[in-house]
Amino acid sequence: MKIAIIGGGAAGFFAAIHASKPGNEVIIFEKSPKILSKVKISGGGRCNVTHQPLEISKLVKNYPRGEKFLKKAFRHFAIPDTFDWFQSRGVKLKIEPDGRVFPVTDSSQSIIDALVREVQKLGVEVRISTGIKAITPTKSRFRLQSEKGEFEVDRVIVAAGGFPKVDGYTFLKSLNHQIQNPIPSLFTFNAPKEPIRDLMGLAVPDGLVKLEGTKLNYRGPVLITHWGISGPAVLKLSAFGAEWLHEANYRTKALINWNANFSEQSYVDHLLAYVQNHPKRKVFAHPLFDIPSRLWVHCCENSGLSETDLFGNISKKSMNRLIQNLFCYNLEIDGKTTFKEEFVTAGGINLGEVDPDTMQSKNHPNLYFAGEILNLDGITGGFNFQAAWTTGFIAGSAAKN
Repeated sequence: MKIAIIGGGAAGFFAAIHASKPGNEVIIFEKSPKILSKVKISGGGRCNVTHQPLEISKLVKNYPRGEKFLKKAFRHFAIPDTFDWFQSRGVKLKIEPDGRVFPVTDSSQSIIDALVREVQKLGVEVRISTGIKAITPTKSRFRLQSEKGEFEVDRVIVAAGGFPKVDGYTFLKSLNHQIQNPIPSLFTFNAPKEPIRDLMGLAVPDGLVKLEGTKLNYRGPVLITHWGISGPAVLKLSAFGAEWLHEANYRTKALINWNANFSEQSYVDHLLAYVQNHPKRKVFAHPLFDIPSRLWVHCCENSGLSETDLFGNISKKSMNRLIQNLFCYNLEIDGKTTFKEEFVTAGGINLGEVDPDTMQSKNHPNLYFAGEILNLDGITGGFNFQAAWTTGFIAGSAAKN
């Protein structure tokens, strides 16, 4: 039996490995001259291969799109299976304090080498610079068209990744699958008119960022950059708010609580207590609430205070404005920036047309999908690779027989 894998990335390699058995001819078609290129650059070249083990019910909460679909898929192959697979092939993994998992070598090459070794051992053929332009179902097979000729195969696993524009999915046209329009996910917020950019490089460890007029919010580290704000809280919020932000043309207000451990009332209570205990201290010189000093001064200036003001002399109006700047800082967002190498696309093949237990198309027998070609995506932390391993494993295992 001849099985074609379209795409030489993480999902494609994993699908090829699990589709292999004696008697099967498995071929990976990769349009670019390089294989596993996203694995290579992921995590700053370290490859964030998965996340620390989580129960499936908690794991799926890290996927803005595809939660219900993956709940079924993860029953077949979840995070502990990823650990077992790589470690049994000599790739030791480590869990970092934030839950991200990397090879102990801190090199993505360890992951690439393990996948390539396995493919070579199993006799999988890899054809680079061979892009598939069209897939046409015939009576009982599929015809693949490429610049290097036509190929007839029995089964096809499409693992071509996500595309930034809908015309990237043209090669699937004859299969009549519904494509969810692709939109960006995992990006930072631009704030070109905001003076806070002067504090670039400054970070708070536990902020809360909300999008005004929505219930969308995320808690975690927030980083101020020369273009706006970034950090895990912002990136994760961008993923869950991808559709809303796209419709808003990336223009909105972000409301920031610089220390998520404090509610508005607790800011009030702590500030009043400090005023009572230290009325003679200068406000600028004594940052509170674990706020970095430069950010504290910025919030004070925004509140109408000067460097000579004492805590005991703060007016009620300035006090209220300071609490507002600490608890609900208003930031005008205008635009986005792709976060380093974390280019993730929301959109792709409609999940309702794919069986999560086999990754087989509900429209065409012997046609399977894996990875980001599907309309599913995760937040940062190894979740997108975990979805790739899981869907690749299921598609390959189902196509094998």
